Amino acid sequence: MRYTDLADADCAITQALGVVGDWWTLLLVRDVAAGVHQFGALHEQVGISRKVLAQRLKALVEHGVLEKRLYHPHPPRYEYHLTDAGRGLLPVLVALQNWGTQFVLGDGTLTATGEADSAEARRAHALVGTKLPALTLRPAAQAGAATATAERVDPIADTPWTVLYCFPGAYAPGVQGHPPGWDQIPGAPGCTLESATYRDRLTEFTARGATVLGVSTQRPDQLAAFAAHANIPFPLLSDADLELAAALRLPTFRAAGVDRLKRLTLLLDDTRTVRGVLYPLPDPAGSVADALALIDTRTRPASATG
Repeated sequence: MRYTDLADADCAITQALGVVGDWWTLLLVRDVAAGVHQFGALHEQVGISRKVLAQRLKALVEHGVLEKRLYHPHPPRYEYHLTDAGRGLLPVLVALQNWGTQFVLGDGTLTATGEADSAEARRAHALVGTKLPALTLRPAAQAGAATATAERVDPIADTPWTVLYCFPGAYAPGVQGHPPGWDQIPGAPGCTLESATYRDRLTEFTARGATVLGVSTQRPDQLAAFAAHANIPFPLLSDADLELAAALRLPTFRAAGVDRLKRLTLLLDDTRTVRGVLYPLPDPAGSVADALALIDTRTRPASATG
């Protein structure tokens, strides 16, 4: 019997499980979000039989979660990409990750950081050598601007290096304060200090050919207010849709009803490849010096364009 055949057919949870109730299905959505689009690559990544994989992909296309895009005409071969409905599942994946990290792999404690020897830390450091798939984030307004722009941007700059520092949340006084109990969540405080330290040492990053970008799951207007208050001269980007978090399976936690990025720094080159990861970061201000040192330990890889 299928979930959709059950008596509580008016229950949205029942109907949703009729589409994504199979655990292979959510793993496929996870990997497509991470930039794995072709049948053979999905087969290798997920470890599912080719027959079952074909069935799951067909069902996801039929339900409008994935769409097929022709990439080789003869014989016809297709890539699979998330639709709007598929991207709507990203918060579900992040929620499962948060629950698994806190209650299955962890002891149930809410935390905005992690242990250096944890599975979460190993997963973060395993990102080195992987490529960030094509995606865009919504930027906050630059310092002094009144509102956030609606145009989404690529989080990879056109400089040799891009430093993406992820933070849980930073707020402008008088506009919106930190959520209740914020100071009691390990690893949550310190976002303002971290951003201000990047601001004060920005010329050192520029001298090394690096662009600094801050990323949070806050709304663009919240980031714009903070950028104006703290006089942040570089872009702050909103991952409120969780596309970056899901694509790289970044460490996250949930507080005050919002899925938030744990403090983590990524160093990427101009081919979109992750060349370094800093996690966990117990010292927000010290993480800036760590990012500079990380650049200094890496030589610039050859550009994809030669």
